[in-house]
Amino acid sequence: MKFLLTAAIASLTIFVASCNTIAGAGRDTQRAGEAVEEAAENNS
Repeated sequence: MKFLLTAAIASLTIFVASCNTIAGAGRDTQRAGEAVEEAAENNS
């Protein structure tokens, strides 16, 4: 029973950490896109 509980907690921790990582990567990508868009507008 302890092993099952430990495995469940470990899985949940990994899942939550990966969601935060993916969300952060999405925000970084969005900001990079906005910077490219702004640079294109300034040069046209």
